[in-house]
Amino acid sequence: MALICELDEQWSFVGSKARQHWLWYAYNTKTGGVLAYTFGPRTDETCRELLALLTPFNIGMITSDDWGSYGREVPKDKHLTGKNIHPTD
Repeated sequence: MALICELDEQWSFVGSKARQHWLWYAYNTKTGGVLAYTFGPRTDETCRELLALLTPFNIGMITSDDWGSYGREVPKDKHLTGKNIHPTD
């Protein structure tokens, strides 16, 4: 069975807001379980790192917000975008 996963990222800082650190993660939308995560700057390269970690899984569809890296790096035929995309099935 193909999985639907959602990609997201969140940031924090160490010492000052100028020292941003980003957590990128992918989770199974049906179970809420985390499939993969990586830390890095908010760049296309870090997005590619996260996507590479998903290769062992049978991912049928990937959802995300409209952040540019997702649009550039996620295969278009498997990508749904939007602020309100949160599949439950």
